[in-house]
Amino acid sequence: MDRFDITVIGAGLAGNIAAIALARGGRKVALVAPKSDTNDRRTTALMEQSIRYIDRLGLWEAIRPSAARLSTMQIIDGTKRLLRAPPVAFRSSEINLEAFGYNIPNAALLAVLDEAVAGETNIAVFPSNAAAVEVRDDVVAVTLADGTSIAADFVVGADGRRSRTRESAGVGIHTWSYPQTAVVLNFGHSLPHRNVSTEFHTDHGPCTQVPLPGDRSSLVWVVEPAEAERLVSLPLDQLSRLVEERLASLLGKVCVEDGVQSWPLSGLTAKRYGKGRAAFIGEAAHAFPPIGAQGLNLSLRDVMALEDLLCRSEKPIDAYAGDAFDRKRRADVWSRTASVDLLNRSLLSPFLPVQMVRAAGLHVLASIPPLRHLVMQEGVAPGFGLSGIPSRLREKIRR
Repeated sequence: MDRFDITVIGAGLAGNIAAIALARGGRKVALVAPKSDTNDRRTTALMEQSIRYIDRLGLWEAIRPSAARLSTMQIIDGTKRLLRAPPVAFRSSEINLEAFGYNIPNAALLAVLDEAVAGETNIAVFPSNAAAVEVRDDVVAVTLADGTSIAADFVVGADGRRSRTRESAGVGIHTWSYPQTAVVLNFGHSLPHRNVSTEFHTDHGPCTQVPLPGDRSSLVWVVEPAEAERLVSLPLDQLSRLVEERLASLLGKVCVEDGVQSWPLSGLTAKRYGKGRAAFIGEAAHAFPPIGAQGLNLSLRDVMALEDLLCRSEKPIDAYAGDAFDRKRRADVWSRTASVDLLNRSLLSPFLPVQMVRAAGLHVLASIPPLRHLVMQEGVAPGFGLSGIPSRLREKIRR
């Protein structure tokens, strides 16, 4: 039986990055998963903190040509309700950044990650599903679908919502659903996006345009399930006109590209994010609607925490490293999950007081620059904005 320091199960974006980071941190890693799906038409917006981490891993220069800057992020109330919020624009220049982050096609990300994994001497790739995972006090034993057995001191479950790793560790989940489906597409447009991302808040959820290189953008349009079926079935010219109308012609004439997809929306959080010799990252640990570019950025903070715990010394991995990971990640995951869920439900609620609170909140952000700056800093690097409050207060007192 081959023996490794760490087995990573799952080769999506989070699993690949975890394997690379842990291998470059000096650990001998087994990556267990079939070859990743390159037909994913979705894009991922990585915030500045995530970009810095990707750059530290030596991956950014290969990714950069496929990425588009996000220099301005604006929210427009596109509901038809009595109380509507004012438009709010967040500009990266206000917090001395060239960009909040970059938007990257998932297929391009996966191609770079696959190449990096193939060239990493500390990673052994097993292109098979895990048929059984046994998390014991002294070792983690993994049996692959082809009958191969491997052992490791620690296992990282990056194997999605139905994670076999999480189930094998005896960790349950909380799940919930939304009466929404996300329609995902890419499109060309006749006017330049100028590196501006626009999120329309509608009665059925957000409709978010995010720049791609050139005069192209990606779109995540959250609608009712029946409407999603209708949109996906439309000829591309008809869908193009509807997208242009939904975006209020901000980008001129729209031409939707082939490959429109839809994804039902639901939420998930594990009851623990680690236990004993196991940790769970990505959608094995947390999943929520595509609001505020939180998904993979949260997963990368999972990876950063894992690297800090498992690679800071060359000693054998502690039998309770998973418990330490759970404590380290709990506050961040809970706060992000709750904030995304609350915002999404506020868009769906017909209850007038809820609409008042949402509109008032956006009005405050639009009119009070210091608070807007704090929100921007927290979005780019969670904890940075809050940690800077005491120093800013001291500076004001000195003045």
